[in-house]
Amino acid sequence: MNRRSFIQKAGLITGGAFISLQSNAFSGLKRNDTIKGSVTDGKRGVSNVVISDGYSVVVTDAKGNYTITPDAKATNIFMSTPAGYEFKTDYNITRQYETLGSRNQYDFALTRLKKDDSKHHFIIWADPQVKNKKDVKQMMDTAVPDVQELVRTLGPKALVHGICVGDIVWDNHALFPDYNEAVAKMGIPFFQALGNHDMDYRQGGDETSDKTFKATYGPTYYSFNRGKAHYVVLDDVRYLGVERTYDGYITEDQLSWLEKDLRHVGKDQLLIINLHIPVHNAVKNNSALYALLTGFKNVHIMSGHTHYNVNKITNGIYEHNHGTVCGAWWTGPICEDGTPRGYGVYEVDSTELKWYYKSTGFERTRQISVYVDTLTDQKRIIANVWNWDPEWKVEYFLDDKPMGILEQQKGFDPLAVELYKGDKMPVTRSFAEPKKIDHLFVAHFKPGPKKIKVIATDRFGEKYTSTIDA
Repeated sequence: MNRRSFIQKAGLITGGAFISLQSNAFSGLKRNDTIKGSVTDGKRGVSNVVISDGYSVVVTDAKGNYTITPDAKATNIFMSTPAGYEFKTDYNITRQYETLGSRNQYDFALTRLKKDDSKHHFIIWADPQVKNKKDVKQMMDTAVPDVQELVRTLGPKALVHGICVGDIVWDNHALFPDYNEAVAKMGIPFFQALGNHDMDYRQGGDETSDKTFKATYGPTYYSFNRGKAHYVVLDDVRYLGVERTYDGYITEDQLSWLEKDLRHVGKDQLLIINLHIPVHNAVKNNSALYALLTGFKNVHIMSGHTHYNVNKITNGIYEHNHGTVCGAWWTGPICEDGTPRGYGVYEVDSTELKWYYKSTGFERTRQISVYVDTLTDQKRIIANVWNWDPEWKVEYFLDDKPMGILEQQKGFDPLAVELYKGDKMPVTRSFAEPKKIDHLFVAHFKPGPKKIKVIATDRFGEKYTSTIDA
Protein backbone atom coordinates (compact mmCIF):
# COMPACT_ATOMS: atom_id res chain seq x y z
CA MET A 1 0.00 0.00 0.00
CA ASN A 2 1.41 3.40 -0.93
CA ARG A 3 1.66 6.25 1.56
CA ARG A 4 -1.19 8.34 0.14
CA SER A 5 -3.57 5.38 0.16
CA PHE A 6 -2.61 4.55 3.75
CA ILE A 7 -3.11 8.13 4.97
CA GLN A 8 -6.53 8.27 3.30
CA LYS A 9 -7.60 5.01 4.93
CA ALA A 10 -6.17 6.03 8.32
CA GLY A 11 -7.92 9.38 8.03
CA LEU A 12 -11.24 7.68 7.33
CA ILE A 13 -10.81 5.45 10.38
CA THR A 14 -9.90 8.39 12.60
CA GLY A 15 -12.48 10.77 11.21
CA GLY A 16 -15.29 8.23 11.31
CA ALA A 17 -14.57 7.41 14.92
CA PHE A 18 -14.53 11.09 15.80
CA ILE A 19 -17.86 11.75 14.09
CA SER A 20 -19.33 8.78 15.93
CA LEU A 21 -17.95 10.09 19.21
CA GLN A 22 -19.43 13.54 18.70
CA SER A 23 -22.83 12.42 17.45
CA ASN A 24 -23.40 9.82 20.17
CA ALA A 25 -22.46 12.26 22.92
CA PHE A 26 -22.72 9.20 25.21
CA SER A 27 -26.01 10.38 26.68
CA GLY A 28 -29.66 9.94 25.88
CA LEU A 29 -28.94 6.80 23.85
CA LYS A 30 -31.75 4.35 23.29
CA ARG A 31 -30.22 1.27 24.86
CA ASN A 32 -30.86 -0.86 27.89
CA ASP A 33 -29.25 -0.03 31.20
CA THR A 34 -27.48 -3.37 31.12
CA ILE A 35 -25.70 -4.52 28.00
CA LYS A 36 -24.41 -7.96 27.18
CA GLY A 37 -21.99 -9.67 24.88
CA SER A 38 -19.73 -12.61 24.32
CA VAL A 39 -16.08 -13.45 23.81
CA THR A 40 -15.49 -16.30 21.39
CA ASP A 41 -12.61 -18.21 19.87
CA GLY A 42 -14.17 -19.33 16.60
CA LYS A 43 -17.51 -20.80 17.66
CA ARG A 44 -16.40 -21.53 21.22
CA GLY A 45 -16.97 -19.16 24.11
CA VAL A 46 -13.93 -18.15 26.15
CA SER A 47 -14.40 -18.00 29.92
CA ASN A 48 -12.81 -15.72 32.52
CA VAL A 49 -12.04 -12.90 30.09
CA VAL A 50 -12.04 -9.50 31.79
CA ILE A 51 -14.46 -6.96 30.31
CA SER A 52 -14.78 -3.37 31.51
CA ASP A 53 -16.32 0.01 30.78
CA GLY A 54 -13.53 1.73 32.73
CA TYR A 55 -15.63 1.71 35.91
CA SER A 56 -17.01 -1.79 36.43
CA VAL A 57 -15.01 -4.96 35.78
CA VAL A 58 -16.70 -8.27 34.98
CA VAL A 59 -15.54 -11.63 33.62
CA THR A 60 -17.12 -13.91 31.05
CA ASP A 61 -18.90 -17.03 32.25
CA ALA A 62 -18.22 -20.64 31.23
CA LYS A 63 -19.84 -20.01 27.84
CA GLY A 64 -17.99 -16.76 27.19
CA ASN A 65 -20.93 -14.48 27.95
CA TYR A 66 -20.96 -11.32 30.05
CA THR A 67 -23.34 -8.60 31.21
CA ILE A 68 -22.35 -5.16 32.40
CA THR A 69 -24.14 -1.96 33.43
CA PRO A 70 -22.13 0.91 31.96
CA ASP A 71 -21.42 3.95 34.08
CA ALA A 72 -23.03 7.17 32.89
CA LYS A 73 -19.56 8.50 32.05
CA ALA A 74 -18.44 5.40 30.16
CA THR A 75 -17.48 5.80 26.49
CA ASN A 76 -16.15 2.34 25.66
CA ILE A 77 -16.42 -1.32 26.41
CA PHE A 78 -13.02 -2.98 26.32
CA MET A 79 -11.61 -6.45 26.67
CA SER A 80 -8.43 -7.24 28.56
CA THR A 81 -7.05 -9.52 25.86
CA PRO A 82 -6.16 -12.79 27.61
CA ALA A 83 -2.84 -14.58 27.36
CA GLY A 84 -2.56 -17.02 24.49
CA TYR A 85 -4.42 -14.90 21.95
CA GLU A 86 -3.53 -12.43 19.23
CA PHE A 87 -4.10 -8.71 19.76
CA LYS A 88 -6.87 -7.30 17.59
CA THR A 89 -5.43 -4.52 15.43
CA ASP A 90 -6.09 -2.18 12.49
CA TYR A 91 -2.81 -1.52 10.63
CA ASN A 92 -1.09 -2.69 13.86
CA ILE A 93 -2.89 -0.09 16.04
CA THR A 94 -4.55 -2.15 18.76
CA ARG A 95 -8.37 -2.16 18.84
CA GLN A 96 -9.48 -4.28 21.80
CA TYR A 97 -12.47 -2.03 22.47
CA GLU A 98 -15.89 -0.99 21.18
CA THR A 99 -17.31 2.53 21.29
CA LEU A 100 -20.55 2.64 23.23
CA GLY A 101 -23.57 3.64 21.17
CA SER A 102 -27.21 2.61 20.94
CA ARG A 103 -26.50 -1.11 20.69
CA ASN A 104 -27.31 -3.46 23.54
CA GLN A 105 -24.69 -6.08 22.67
CA TYR A 106 -20.95 -5.95 22.07
CA ASP A 107 -19.14 -9.15 21.09
CA PHE A 108 -15.41 -9.79 20.91
CA ALA A 109 -13.72 -12.42 18.74
CA LEU A 110 -10.34 -13.89 19.66
CA THR A 111 -7.77 -15.73 17.57
CA ARG A 112 -5.54 -18.18 19.37
CA LEU A 113 -1.79 -17.73 18.99
CA LYS A 114 0.08 -20.52 17.26
CA LYS A 115 2.81 -20.61 19.90
CA ASP A 116 3.34 -20.27 23.62
CA ASP A 117 3.51 -16.57 24.58
CA SER A 118 5.27 -16.98 27.93
CA LYS A 119 8.37 -15.78 26.07
CA HIS A 120 7.93 -12.53 24.18
CA HIS A 121 9.40 -9.07 23.63
CA PHE A 122 8.02 -5.57 23.79
CA ILE A 123 9.43 -2.16 23.05
CA ILE A 124 8.66 1.17 24.68
CA TRP A 125 8.48 4.26 22.50
CA ALA A 126 8.47 7.49 24.52
CA ASP A 127 7.63 10.83 22.94
CA PRO A 128 7.80 10.53 19.16
CA GLN A 129 6.35 14.04 19.49
CA VAL A 130 6.16 15.06 15.83
CA LYS A 131 5.03 18.65 15.24
CA ASN A 132 5.35 18.98 11.47
CA LYS A 133 6.13 16.97 8.36
CA LYS A 134 9.88 17.50 8.81
CA ASP A 135 9.66 15.74 12.16
CA VAL A 136 7.57 12.99 10.58
CA LYS A 137 10.23 12.46 7.92
CA GLN A 138 12.94 12.11 10.56
CA MET A 139 10.80 9.56 12.41
CA MET A 140 10.16 7.61 9.21
CA ASP A 141 13.80 7.76 8.10
CA THR A 142 15.43 6.83 11.43
CA ALA A 143 13.22 5.37 14.18
CA VAL A 144 10.95 3.24 12.00
CA PRO A 145 13.76 1.44 10.10
CA ASP A 146 15.56 0.85 13.39
CA VAL A 147 12.54 -0.97 14.84
CA GLN A 148 12.06 -2.89 11.59
CA GLU A 149 15.66 -4.14 11.84
CA LEU A 150 15.26 -5.01 15.51
CA VAL A 151 12.13 -7.05 14.78
CA ARG A 152 13.95 -8.78 11.91
CA THR A 153 16.86 -9.76 14.16
CA LEU A 154 14.48 -11.27 16.73
CA GLY A 155 13.34 -13.72 14.09
CA PRO A 156 10.12 -14.49 12.21
CA LYS A 157 8.63 -16.50 15.06
CA ALA A 158 9.21 -13.91 17.80
CA LEU A 159 6.21 -12.37 19.52
CA VAL A 160 6.80 -8.62 19.74
CA HIS A 161 4.51 -5.73 20.59
CA GLY A 162 5.04 -2.02 21.19
CA ILE A 163 3.71 0.52 23.66
CA CYS A 164 3.95 4.26 23.07
CA VAL A 165 3.92 5.99 26.46
CA GLY A 166 2.55 9.29 25.22
CA ASP A 167 3.29 12.49 23.34
CA ILE A 168 2.59 10.73 20.08
CA VAL A 169 2.40 14.17 18.48
CA TRP A 170 3.20 17.71 19.57
CA ASP A 171 -0.24 19.34 19.82
CA ASN A 172 -0.82 18.68 16.10
CA HIS A 173 -3.50 15.98 16.02
CA ALA A 174 -3.56 16.09 12.22
CA LEU A 175 -0.34 14.04 12.45
CA PHE A 176 -1.95 11.07 14.24
CA PRO A 177 -2.35 9.34 10.84
CA ASP A 178 1.38 9.80 10.19
CA TYR A 179 2.19 8.10 13.47
CA ASN A 180 -0.31 5.38 12.55
CA GLU A 181 1.56 4.89 9.29
CA ALA A 182 4.82 4.53 11.24
CA VAL A 183 3.20 1.85 13.39
CA ALA A 184 1.88 0.05 10.32
CA LYS A 185 5.36 -0.01 8.81
CA MET A 186 7.01 -1.30 11.99
CA GLY A 187 4.89 -4.41 11.62
CA ILE A 188 4.07 -5.13 15.28
CA PRO A 189 0.94 -4.45 17.38
CA PHE A 190 1.17 -1.09 19.15
CA PHE A 191 -0.68 0.14 22.23
CA GLN A 192 -0.95 3.86 23.02
CA ALA A 193 -0.97 5.96 26.21
CA LEU A 194 -2.10 9.58 26.36
CA GLY A 195 0.55 12.30 26.69
CA ASN A 196 0.09 15.96 27.55
CA HIS A 197 0.74 16.93 23.91
CA ASP A 198 -1.95 14.50 22.72
CA MET A 199 -4.74 16.38 24.51
CA ASP A 200 -7.44 18.80 23.35
CA TYR A 201 -6.75 22.13 25.04
CA ARG A 202 -9.75 24.22 24.07
CA GLN A 203 -12.79 22.05 24.77
CA GLY A 204 -13.21 22.42 28.53
CA GLY A 205 -11.54 20.62 31.41
CA ASP A 206 -9.89 17.27 31.97
CA GLU A 207 -13.07 15.36 31.14
CA THR A 208 -13.05 16.65 27.53
CA SER A 209 -9.30 16.87 26.95
CA ASP A 210 -9.03 13.33 25.59
CA LYS A 211 -11.79 13.45 22.95
CA THR A 212 -9.57 13.30 19.89
CA PHE A 213 -7.28 10.69 21.43
CA LYS A 214 -10.25 8.50 22.33
CA ALA A 215 -11.71 8.90 18.86
CA THR A 216 -8.43 7.72 17.37
CA TYR A 217 -7.10 5.17 19.88
CA GLY A 218 -9.95 4.29 22.24
CA PRO A 219 -9.85 4.29 26.05
CA THR A 220 -7.09 6.17 27.83
CA TYR A 221 -6.75 3.41 30.42
CA TYR A 222 -7.10 -0.34 29.96
CA SER A 223 -5.23 -3.61 30.40
CA PHE A 224 -4.14 -6.66 28.42
CA ASN A 225 -2.17 -9.86 28.93
CA ARG A 226 0.58 -11.78 27.23
CA GLY A 227 2.01 -14.94 28.76
CA LYS A 228 2.36 -14.47 32.52
CA ALA A 229 2.64 -10.70 32.17
CA HIS A 230 -0.25 -8.35 32.88
CA TYR A 231 0.01 -4.94 31.21
CA VAL A 232 -1.84 -1.83 32.34
CA VAL A 233 -2.01 1.48 30.48
CA LEU A 234 -2.98 4.54 32.55
CA ASP A 235 -3.66 8.23 31.88
CA ASP A 236 -1.69 10.26 34.43
CA VAL A 237 -2.01 13.65 32.69
CA ARG A 238 -4.66 15.86 34.29
CA TYR A 239 -5.63 18.90 32.22
CA LEU A 240 -6.33 21.91 34.45
CA GLY A 241 -8.58 23.83 32.06
CA VAL A 242 -6.07 26.48 31.00
CA GLU A 243 -4.31 25.92 27.70
CA ARG A 244 -1.26 23.65 28.09
CA THR A 245 -1.63 23.63 31.87
CA TYR A 246 -1.63 20.17 33.42
CA ASP A 247 -0.19 18.13 36.25
CA GLY A 248 0.67 14.53 36.94
CA TYR A 249 -2.32 12.89 38.61
CA ILE A 250 -4.17 9.56 38.35
CA THR A 251 -7.88 10.13 38.75
CA GLU A 252 -9.89 8.39 41.43
CA ASP A 253 -11.99 6.71 38.73
CA GLN A 254 -8.87 5.13 37.29
CA LEU A 255 -7.58 4.01 40.67
CA SER A 256 -10.94 2.45 41.45
CA TRP A 257 -10.92 0.65 38.09
CA LEU A 258 -7.32 -0.49 38.59
CA GLU A 259 -8.10 -1.96 42.00
CA LYS A 260 -10.87 -4.03 40.38
CA ASP A 261 -8.71 -5.02 37.41
CA LEU A 262 -5.89 -6.22 39.65
CA ARG A 263 -8.23 -8.55 41.52
CA HIS A 264 -7.89 -10.82 38.50
CA VAL A 265 -4.08 -10.75 38.50
CA GLY A 266 -1.91 -13.09 40.56
CA LYS A 267 0.48 -11.42 42.98
CA ASP A 268 3.33 -13.42 41.48
CA GLN A 269 2.64 -12.32 37.91
CA LEU A 270 4.83 -9.82 36.11
CA LEU A 271 2.98 -6.50 36.26
CA ILE A 272 3.87 -3.74 33.81
CA ILE A 273 2.31 -0.28 34.26
CA ASN A 274 2.57 2.10 31.29
CA LEU A 275 1.89 5.86 31.43
CA HIS A 276 3.34 9.18 30.32
CA ILE A 277 4.45 11.33 33.28
CA PRO A 278 6.96 9.61 35.60
CA VAL A 279 5.37 8.37 38.79
CA HIS A 280 8.30 8.50 41.20
CA ASN A 281 8.69 12.30 41.20
CA ALA A 282 5.91 13.92 39.17
CA VAL A 283 2.56 12.25 39.94
CA LYS A 284 0.97 14.07 42.86
CA ASN A 285 -0.96 11.09 44.18
CA ASN A 286 1.68 8.46 43.47
CA SER A 287 1.26 7.07 46.99
CA ALA A 288 -2.27 5.94 46.04
CA LEU A 289 -0.90 4.00 43.07
CA TYR A 290 1.91 2.48 45.12
CA ALA A 291 -0.65 1.38 47.73
CA LEU A 292 -2.63 -0.52 45.07
CA LEU A 293 0.53 -2.30 43.99
CA THR A 294 1.37 -3.51 47.49
CA GLY A 295 1.87 -7.26 47.53
CA PHE A 296 2.76 -7.62 43.87
CA LYS A 297 6.23 -9.11 43.72
CA ASN A 298 7.42 -7.96 40.30
CA VAL A 299 6.24 -4.52 39.18
CA HIS A 300 7.77 -2.31 36.49
CA ILE A 301 6.54 1.15 35.53
CA MET A 302 7.24 2.48 32.03
CA SER A 303 7.15 6.27 31.56
CA GLY A 304 8.39 9.04 29.26
CA HIS A 305 7.78 12.80 29.19
CA THR A 306 11.14 14.03 30.49
CA HIS A 307 13.34 13.68 27.39
CA TYR A 308 16.04 11.99 29.45
CA ASN A 309 16.69 8.45 30.65
CA VAL A 310 16.67 7.47 34.30
CA ASN A 311 15.84 4.38 36.38
CA LYS A 312 14.36 4.68 39.86
CA ILE A 313 13.40 1.98 42.34
CA THR A 314 10.74 2.97 44.88
CA ASN A 315 9.37 0.51 47.44
CA GLY A 316 10.67 -2.34 45.29
CA ILE A 317 8.93 -0.97 42.17
CA TYR A 318 11.26 -0.37 39.26
CA GLU A 319 10.43 2.67 37.10
CA HIS A 320 12.01 3.01 33.67
CA ASN A 321 11.78 6.66 32.61
CA HIS A 322 12.80 6.43 28.96
CA GLY A 323 14.88 8.52 26.68
CA THR A 324 12.81 9.62 23.71
CA VAL A 325 12.32 8.61 20.12
CA CYS A 326 12.65 12.30 19.17
CA GLY A 327 15.69 13.00 21.39
CA ALA A 328 15.59 16.73 22.14
CA TRP A 329 12.53 17.41 19.97
CA TRP A 330 14.18 16.27 16.71
CA THR A 331 16.98 18.85 17.02
CA GLY A 332 19.93 16.50 17.43
CA PRO A 333 21.01 12.88 17.89
CA ILE A 334 20.72 12.85 21.70
CA CYS A 335 18.33 13.68 24.51
CA GLU A 336 19.05 16.50 26.95
CA ASP A 337 21.04 14.13 29.21
CA GLY A 338 23.20 12.73 26.41
CA THR A 339 21.14 9.56 25.97
CA PRO A 340 20.89 8.85 22.24
CA ARG A 341 17.51 8.96 20.56
CA GLY A 342 16.03 5.54 21.02
CA TYR A 343 13.67 3.25 22.89
CA GLY A 344 13.52 0.48 25.46
CA VAL A 345 13.68 -3.18 24.46
CA TYR A 346 12.29 -5.75 26.91
CA GLU A 347 12.41 -9.53 26.96
CA VAL A 348 9.83 -11.45 28.98
CA ASP A 349 10.47 -15.05 30.00
CA SER A 350 7.59 -16.27 32.18
CA THR A 351 7.65 -13.69 35.01
CA GLU A 352 11.26 -12.62 34.47
CA LEU A 353 12.11 -9.39 32.68
CA LYS A 354 15.36 -8.31 31.02
CA TRP A 355 15.97 -5.09 29.15
CA TYR A 356 18.33 -2.73 27.39
CA TYR A 357 18.17 0.70 25.77
CA LYS A 358 18.37 0.65 21.98
CA SER A 359 20.04 3.73 20.48
CA THR A 360 18.56 4.59 17.10
CA GLY A 361 21.00 3.76 14.32
CA PHE A 362 23.46 1.85 16.52
CA GLU A 363 24.00 -1.74 17.64
CA ARG A 364 22.60 -2.72 21.03
CA THR A 365 26.19 -2.87 22.32
CA ARG A 366 26.36 0.92 22.36
CA GLN A 367 25.48 1.71 25.97
CA ILE A 368 28.15 4.25 26.97
CA SER A 369 29.49 7.60 25.82
CA VAL A 370 33.05 8.34 27.00
CA TYR A 371 34.78 11.72 26.95
CA VAL A 372 38.23 12.85 28.08
CA ASP A 373 39.27 16.43 28.77
CA THR A 374 42.45 18.12 29.93
CA LEU A 375 42.50 20.08 33.17
CA THR A 376 45.39 22.14 34.60
CA ASP A 377 47.67 19.27 35.57
CA GLN A 378 45.59 16.20 34.96
CA LYS A 379 43.05 14.58 32.69
CA ARG A 380 39.48 13.57 33.38
CA ILE A 381 37.35 10.70 32.09
CA ILE A 382 33.59 11.25 31.90
CA ALA A 383 31.45 8.20 31.11
CA ASN A 384 27.73 8.59 30.49
CA VAL A 385 26.07 5.22 31.19
CA TRP A 386 22.54 6.25 30.29
CA ASN A 387 20.62 3.12 31.34
CA TRP A 388 22.50 2.74 34.63
CA ASP A 389 20.85 1.52 37.80
CA PRO A 390 22.41 0.60 41.18
CA GLU A 391 23.13 -2.97 40.03
CA TRP A 392 25.54 -1.82 37.32
CA LYS A 393 29.34 -1.73 37.71
CA VAL A 394 31.41 0.88 35.83
CA GLU A 395 35.20 0.41 35.75
CA TYR A 396 38.07 1.85 33.74
CA PHE A 397 41.46 0.88 32.37
CA LEU A 398 44.46 3.00 31.38
CA ASP A 399 46.61 1.35 28.71
CA ASP A 400 44.79 -1.88 29.62
CA LYS A 401 45.80 -1.59 33.28
CA PRO A 402 42.73 -1.96 35.57
CA MET A 403 42.22 1.19 37.63
CA GLY A 404 39.05 0.30 39.52
CA ILE A 405 35.58 1.77 39.73
CA LEU A 406 34.64 5.16 38.32
CA GLU A 407 33.05 7.60 40.76
CA GLN A 408 29.39 8.38 40.18
CA GLN A 409 28.61 12.10 39.96
CA LYS A 410 25.77 14.36 38.98
CA GLY A 411 26.53 16.55 36.03
CA PHE A 412 25.97 17.40 32.37
CA ASP A 413 26.82 15.32 29.34
CA PRO A 414 29.53 17.20 27.38
CA LEU A 415 27.90 16.65 23.99
CA ALA A 416 24.53 17.84 25.33
CA VAL A 417 26.24 21.03 26.53
CA GLU A 418 27.83 21.50 23.11
CA LEU A 419 24.58 20.98 21.21
CA TYR A 420 21.97 22.55 23.47
CA LYS A 421 23.47 25.01 25.96
CA GLY A 422 22.29 28.62 25.64
CA ASP A 423 19.21 30.53 24.55
CA LYS A 424 20.18 30.37 20.87
CA MET A 425 20.91 26.62 20.78
CA PRO A 426 19.68 24.48 19.19
CA VAL A 427 18.74 26.81 16.35
CA THR A 428 15.27 25.43 15.60
CA ARG A 429 14.03 24.78 19.15
CA SER A 430 16.21 26.76 21.51
CA PHE A 431 14.24 25.84 24.63
CA ALA A 432 16.12 22.50 24.74
CA GLU A 433 18.84 22.66 27.41
CA PRO A 434 21.31 20.15 28.87
CA LYS A 435 19.87 18.16 31.76
CA LYS A 436 21.85 17.43 34.91
CA ILE A 437 21.73 13.72 35.58
CA ASP A 438 23.17 11.10 37.92
CA HIS A 439 24.35 8.48 35.43
CA LEU A 440 27.75 10.12 34.88
CA PHE A 441 30.94 8.43 36.07
CA VAL A 442 34.25 10.27 36.51
CA ALA A 443 37.93 9.60 37.17
CA HIS A 444 41.05 11.82 37.11
CA PHE A 445 44.56 10.72 36.11
CA LYS A 446 47.99 12.18 35.37
CA PRO A 447 48.89 12.66 31.68
CA GLY A 448 50.84 9.80 30.15
CA PRO A 449 48.47 6.92 29.31
CA LYS A 450 47.57 6.66 25.63
CA LYS A 451 44.38 4.60 25.75
CA ILE A 452 41.29 4.71 27.96
CA LYS A 453 38.83 1.84 28.19
CA VAL A 454 35.56 1.86 30.14
CA ILE A 455 33.60 -1.33 30.80
CA ALA A 456 30.07 -1.08 32.14
CA THR A 457 28.46 -4.31 33.34
CA ASP A 458 24.67 -4.28 33.69
CA ARG A 459 22.54 -6.12 36.24
CA PHE A 460 22.26 -9.10 33.87
CA GLY A 461 26.01 -9.53 33.50
CA GLU A 462 26.19 -8.03 30.01
CA LYS A 463 29.42 -6.08 29.48
CA TYR A 464 29.59 -2.97 27.32
CA THR A 465 32.99 -1.54 26.35
CA SER A 466 34.07 1.84 24.98
CA THR A 467 37.69 2.65 24.12
CA ILE A 468 39.11 6.08 23.21
CA ASP A 469 42.50 7.75 22.91
CA ALA A 470 43.70 9.64 25.96
